[in-house]
This record gives sequence, structure tokens and C-alpha cells, in this order.
Amino acid sequence: MNGHLKYLLWAVVAVMAVSPVVAQPQMADMRAREVLSSDAFLVSHPDMRYRQLGHRAQAEGRMEQARSYYQLAARYADKLSQAALAEMWWKGQGGPTDRAMAYIWMDLAAERGTPYLLYQRERYWAELDAADRARAVNEGGAVYAEYGDPSSKPRLERELRTGLKRVSGSRTGSVARMEMMVRDPRGARKVDADAFYQAEYWEPTKYWEWKTAELKRIGHVKGTVDVGPATRVARPAD
Repeated sequence: MNGHLKYLLWAVVAVMAVSPVVAQPQMADMRAREVLSSDAFLVSHPDMRYRQLGHRAQAEGRMEQARSYYQLAARYADKLSQAALAEMWWKGQGGPTDRAMAYIWMDLAAERGTPYLLYQRERYWAELDAADRARAVNEGGAVYAEYGDPSSKPRLERELRTGLKRVSGSRTGSVARMEMMVRDPRGARKVDADAFYQAEYWEPTKYWEWKTAELKRIGHVKGTVDVGPATRVARPAD
């Protein structure tokens, strides 16, 4: 397995962490981890929440559940979850092997032109036989209609707007600075409200810029990384 692919599989489980606008990287990383691992944050970011649940299920050998969680994350435009689904279809993890469907999901993961995802897509295509290539072309449109960015991005943007109103208590989404309490595996604790409410976590345009930058950052790192233990997240009501 090549280095980019091995890193990609680890990246599927990583919580996006460091804000590029914070001057002190180590402090930014610590504050970001506190925010991004909290239930208060994840409940409004189903792309990240379901991806983490998918990784946990996969790590524990619950492959069928992992597929389901990654597919839920995929509905909210999470490209790493779409790539994870592609790998599971390709390898027959959690269900049958279907290389045409694997190609469709990897093609979708590469929708934004991310180089290492495009590379994986082309590698898949090269290994498909004629029948699977025809199926991929014929069946891909239905998957794109449901999970492509034109459909899945607005889904997440609605969650971000609703979530910001919920946590801020504002009908307009404006944020009053306050003492912020969140819950994570260590229990209830305070976090930096400025870190929690920074625009790139909640304002749709900035959020997509942040996730695009993270995809590019992952692509520039070769080999594997140790992302630490999976973070506990609340099981979604739906």
C-alpha cells in the first residue's frame, strides 16, 4: 500500500485541528482539540461526528456499522468518509466487494480536485474491467445526485446555522462572548469561547475553505501518522 493511501486511511479518523489564523501553533492545536472533541461541537457538525463513529466501529471490527456511519458523514459532504467508503467497497469490508461502486465513491471523494484522491480514483479505474467501468458510468449519477457537493453542502450548512443559534442562544446567529462549558470524555469543563466560535467552524464559506485546506495539508504529508486514540462522541439520536 502506498504512503499516500496509508495516510488517507488514518486521516479518515483524524479530527481536523489547527486553525491557520492562530499565531501559536501548539496552543492552537490544544484549544482546537478541546473544541472539536466536545459533544457541543460535534452535535452541530455531523460530517465530523459520523466520521468518528465510523472509525470507532471500524477499529472495533463492526464493519457493517462503519459503512453506515461513513455513509451518513458522506451525506454532509465529508470527502474523507466518501474515500473510506470507497476503500470498504473495494476490499469488501462490511459488505460485498463491488469495485464499480468503489470507483463511484472515490470519484465523488475527488470531486473537489484533491490530488491524492484523484490519484486513487485513477488507480481504481485502471483496475476495473470493462463491465465495471460501464456500471460505474451508468450508476454514478444517482450517487452524485444524493451525495455530491450541490446536495450535501447545503445539508451541512443548515446544520451549522441551526447549531450556532442553539449554542449561542441567538435567533440571528450572532455570538455573545461567554464562559463556555462543554462535555467530552473528561467530563464538563471550560473551553475558550473565542476558539469555539471562530468563523471557520460555523460560517459556511469559511468552513469549506477550512476543510479544503485540511485536505490539501493531508495530501502534503507522506507515510502514516499516529493520531492517538479515537475520541468519544455522543451517539446521534437519528
